[in-house]
This record gives sequence, C-alpha cells and structure tokens, in this order.
Amino acid sequence: MANHKSALKRIRSNNAKRLRNKYYHKTTRNAIKKLKEANKEDAVSLLPSVSSMIDKLAKNNVIHKNKAANLKSKLTKHVASL
Repeated sequence: MANHKSALKRIRSNNAKRLRNKYYHKTTRNAIKKLKEANKEDAVSLLPSVSSMIDKLAKNNVIHKNKAANLKSKLTKHVASL
C-alpha cells in the first residue's frame, strides 16, 4: 500500500489514464475492423478519420509510433487494393 498522499494520487490518476487509453485504443480497433469490412467508397471515406485516430494514439504513447506507421501503411494498401 502507498505511504504518501502523492503516491495515492498517482495511483488514482494512473487508473483514470489507463481507462481512458483503453477506451481510445478499443474505439480505434473497432474503426479499423469497420474499415477492413467496408466496400470501396466507404473505405475511402473512412481512411482519413481512422488514420487520424491512429496518429492520436501514437502521439499520446498509447501505441508505438512504428506500430502506427505499420497500421496506416497496411490500411492504405488494403483500401488501394479494393
């Protein structure tokens, strides 16, 4: 158990950040699945918003920047091949 007030606050804030990151990450994963299942015109319109979501996750260190780049590359190739 934590011995300092600041440590207790850190535990609370870490839990809040963890839940927030989990929500954003899950929302992005669902958007990626939706894009993969979409037809050509829907996928083309969804790609910029999904790419933006991925960039925001990387900016906030929820996912690694290289993973974000790989995801965006794969999704762009997928949309181009439709």
